[in-house]
Amino acid sequence: MASAAPGGIDLEGVTKRFGDLVALEDVSLRVPADGVTGIVGPSGCGKSTLLEIVAGLEQPTAGTVSVEGASTPGARLERCALMPQSDLLLPWRDALGNASVALENAGGGRRRARAEAAPLFARLGLDGFERRRTWELSGGMRQRVAFARTLLAGKDVLLLDEPFGALDAITRAELQEWLTDALRVEPRTTVLVTHDVEEALLVCDRVAVMSARPGRVVLELDAGFGGGERAATIASPPFLEARRRALEALR
Repeated sequence: MASAAPGGIDLEGVTKRFGDLVALEDVSLRVPADGVTGIVGPSGCGKSTLLEIVAGLEQPTAGTVSVEGASTPGARLERCALMPQSDLLLPWRDALGNASVALENAGGGRRRARAEAAPLFARLGLDGFERRRTWELSGGMRQRVAFARTLLAGKDVLLLDEPFGALDAITRAELQEWLTDALRVEPRTTVLVTHDVEEALLVCDRVAVMSARPGRVVLELDAGFGGGERAATIASPPFLEARRRALEALR
């Protein structure tokens, strides 16, 4: 593979084996700088493994990975913030304290970290919830706090692994719209892993559809359907056609 241009994520011919199990096979994908790319596929197709490889937490068995031009695991990890499926909030900290963990870990004192995190709380619709404990927050609020923590890590690349998978349908729809707006205000190179085709089409600029294990990219679609009125968007012919193509590829 030729040297990747600075910015964005490049995967070329990525294969990952765990013993005799082939989790990913010959995956090639380009995520442009500040773009939002969705990865959809059936359970067990290697979506989460792919995020871990991008983040430098796993190494591919074959192929190459570059994040903003960096290819070593440590250099990739320095550039990426990974938001896992579970929010992993710390019950002994309040909401703002959870969000500011990364700032404290970077060497800032607790008071300073909280002060730096507070403006983002307001922008993400968390104003007034700073001192709430984790058990006092709804599922949607917990996910917003987890996303704030991910943004405050200060990384250029966000890797979001099924961030809304455990939420009810109404809350999930609300947070899909919220995430679209948040990434417009705080643009980052973003990969969103989901099993929900509609979610990927609404939140992302581009969608890669993966096959069952071993995971391969079998289709790439232009998306960018977010920002309009949801009911009209999901009923529009272009959206329905993109959804049809994605579901057909999943089969």
